[in-house]
Amino acid sequence: APAPSPAANPPAATSTAPTPALEALLRELDLVRPPRPQAAAPLDAPRLDGGRFRLTEQRGRVVLVNFWATWCPPCREEMPSMERLWRRARDTGFVLVGVSVDADSAPVAAFVRELGLTFPVALDPEMRAASAWGVRALPASFLVDREGRLVALALGPRTWDGRAARALVEALAR
Repeated sequence: APAPSPAANPPAATSTAPTPALEALLRELDLVRPPRPQAAAPLDAPRLDGGRFRLTEQRGRVVLVNFWATWCPPCREEMPSMERLWRRARDTGFVLVGVSVDADSAPVAAFVRELGLTFPVALDPEMRAASAWGVRALPASFLVDREGRLVALALGPRTWDGRAARALVEALAR
């Protein structure tokens, strides 16, 4: 039997409902809510370490998708704080994926080694995923809830390892 359409079976209310506490964290991090609730764009890309990163396989987890490039100074600047957030929150139902739009994977591999990044890095050299996500400038980060819905986005670099970012991830992972 075919699966019921999403409209026929609306998702239950979750922690992504705009509570005052959640809205305050989004404001503190200067994150923007999408104009209306929407499913996150598809993401299926090769990983730097082999295999593929598929957003559909992350259901049940909060996912931070960050589009970046090695030639982008603000992208490079925010990576250490992203790694610290990943190390603190990866065991709480949180996934961080850095999606590199570099044309060549060699500088990506060198940068990942240089910084000791341990979060998954996906490759998007033809910018297919970046285009699907509406990326127009780097870095661009998208926060996806456990049901695969886009919760918020950040254009430009952020400090991802502060109290507000950790509290936001924890609130969404509940």
